[in-house]
Amino acid sequence: MSVPRRALLGAAVALAAPPARAQITTLDLAPAALPVRPDDWVAAGHARQVLIRWGDRVTFDAPPWAPRNPTPDAAAAQFGWDGRLASIVVPPMASDGIPRLVACVVHPQVDPAMAWPGGRDRAAVAAAMQGASLLNLERTASGWMVVDGGFQSRRLGADTLCRWSGPAAGTEAVQGILAPEAGCATPWGSALLAEGDPEPWLARLRDLDPRWRTANRFGWVLELDPLDPQSVPVKRSALGRIGAAAVAATRAADGRAVVFLADGRAMGFVYRFLSAGLAEAPDALDDGQLYAARAEGDAIAWLPLPEGAAVDPASAATLAGASRFDRPAALALDPAGPRLLLACRAGSSRSPDQVEALNPRAGAHPGHVLELAGDLAAERLSARVLFLAGDAGEGGSYGRDQPMAALPRYPATLSVDARGRLWVGTDRAGRPGTAADAVFACDLDGPGRAVLLPAYAAPRGAGIGGAATTPEADALLVLVRAPGAEPGASFDRPTTRWPGFEARTPPRTALVAVAKRGGGAVGG
Repeated sequence: MSVPRRALLGAAVALAAPPARAQITTLDLAPAALPVRPDDWVAAGHARQVLIRWGDRVTFDAPPWAPRNPTPDAAAAQFGWDGRLASIVVPPMASDGIPRLVACVVHPQVDPAMAWPGGRDRAAVAAAMQGASLLNLERTASGWMVVDGGFQSRRLGADTLCRWSGPAAGTEAVQGILAPEAGCATPWGSALLAEGDPEPWLARLRDLDPRWRTANRFGWVLELDPLDPQSVPVKRSALGRIGAAAVAATRAADGRAVVFLADGRAMGFVYRFLSAGLAEAPDALDDGQLYAARAEGDAIAWLPLPEGAAVDPASAATLAGASRFDRPAALALDPAGPRLLLACRAGSSRSPDQVEALNPRAGAHPGHVLELAGDLAAERLSARVLFLAGDAGEGGSYGRDQPMAALPRYPATLSVDARGRLWVGTDRAGRPGTAADAVFACDLDGPGRAVLLPAYAAPRGAGIGGAATTPEADALLVLVRAPGAEPGASFDRPTTRWPGFEARTPPRTALVAVAKRGGGAVGG
């Protein structure tokens, strides 16, 4: 697939030449307690606006939302039950001079207990709800809004026809995108979508259609042109059947494509793909080398995997001696320099003798974020812990002046803005805690390095499915996923009815925009 060069912004975009970093300014955020409550919370001096919710129409022909009587056709045209913010793309400026964006949101899951009355699964509707939404956004006098029936707005999902390419591809086209967990924009003008572990979905859908009984068609990374609504997604098998939970893409100094992937599993692996040719070449992601990461003290070594590893990368990584990370769940590239951030969401079964510099805690813990730096196409990268999540009793460790009023736990999403600020979203997967899941910001350099301050907190039961600033930092786009979905909750008995708080209406996943009152850069 050949795509034109475009200006792109996303949670995992790096520019070919580092721009000059703006002078570091103090974050206009303050320490705050984040109690669990039915409504969301916004930092002082900021306001939030709901842009789109579960059931709102994505395509121009979507019917009105009928949550008690859903149909596959309706769900396939509407915003999904769950969500993660995958990427933000900046299209060329139109003649009217109005700032516009294309946001890509993936819809990984559908919980029957929360999606339908009675909690009985409706597999055909669930298949239509999952997938991805591409949304046209436009800045107006009152802030950012979703353009109803926008040109690039489209839904991708169970019926989407895909091309299958690369060394492990079959000869036929593939119908269906299944359980996409993550995505990113690329510097060469495309967007990537990573299908997650397909096995739970295949077991759920196998009686609907024979195509759901062929596992090897799913679990891949797809590439598409986000600005062409007629573009056909391509499943790039050379990137491996990882079932990835995170993906980030950049261009090496010599022009080759570099794609990082993380599988999100307990004691999971981190991978890198390096293309053989230039990133802009047609089908550049079909030929290259797949690597797995090994932690070696304060460095990461990239171990080349053998030919054929794309079919079962985890087995190849194990045989190569790759390191296992504590649920590697999110990746982000610094747009101003060769720096990669990796979020390990939570500890699980690491034994004391498996503790190492980059996985420094045994057993269960609330996660950490790593910083990798250097030539991102080189055989080795320097690496260090940016922060350890949790409080002091859990081994938490931050920058020098970290306030204790609210601390991040379970970092699940990352993005870096043009000012060198890291935005961290947390997600407990609905498990109750002493504080709400939230978006935190910190500087990556200077006195505010690793000093995390809250900008937004989700309503009870909800996790953060991504947070990234707009190009001019006039808004922070936040995906609030699965509100009210705590253990034991249901469609008719949720723990909140956010965002509308309407009787008999279930809570709704939503994309919101957080902006500074009176204008200016969000967070200061």
